[in-house]
Amino acid sequence: MTQNVYECLFILDSNRFARDPNAVDSQITEMIERRGGEVLISRRWNEQKLAFPINGHRKGTYWLSYFRIDPTEVVHFERACRLNDHVLRNLTVKVDERLVDTLVAHASGEKVAEEAATEEAAAKEAAAKEAATEEAATEEAATEEAATEEAATEEAATEEAATEEADDADA
Repeated sequence: MTQNVYECLFILDSNRFARDPNAVDSQITEMIERRGGEVLISRRWNEQKLAFPINGHRKGTYWLSYFRIDPTEVVHFERACRLNDHVLRNLTVKVDERLVDTLVAHASGEKVAEEAATEEAAAKEAAAKEAATEEAATEEAATEEAATEEAATEEAATEEAATEEADDADA
C-alpha cells in the first residue's frame, strides 16, 4: 500500500525533555519506525508557556516531525502518542505531496530552489536599483556643478557690466 507524508506537532513535557532530550527524539523516531514509517525530519521547534495548563504543566516543548507512514498505521501511531508519558498533546496532519519537499526543507533550515532563485532575483533587482540611484546621483551632481558654474559666470558678467556702467558715468 502507498505511504503518505504526515506532519505531527507534539507538545512535550518540558521537565522530562530537559532531563534527556535525546531520549524524547529517539522515542518519537521509534514510535514511527515501529509502525513501518520513515522519519523525514524531526526537530525541536520551541519551548514556551502554554496558553492553559495541560495536566498541570504550564510550560511545554514543541516538537515538529515529518514522516512517511502507511495510512492504516496512523491510528496506532496516535494511540502510542497518547500512551507516551513525554507527550502532553499531539496533532497529526496529512501533507499534500506537492508541499512535502518545501516543508521538509523549511523545517530543516535549508532553502528550497524556488526560494533561493527568488532571493537571487531580488538581489539582482536591488543591485540594479542601486546602480540606477548612483547614476542619478552622479548626473544630479554634474547638473548642480554646471548650474554653479553658470551662476558664477552670470555673476562675473553682472559685475563687469556694473563696472563698465560706473566707468561710463565717471567719464
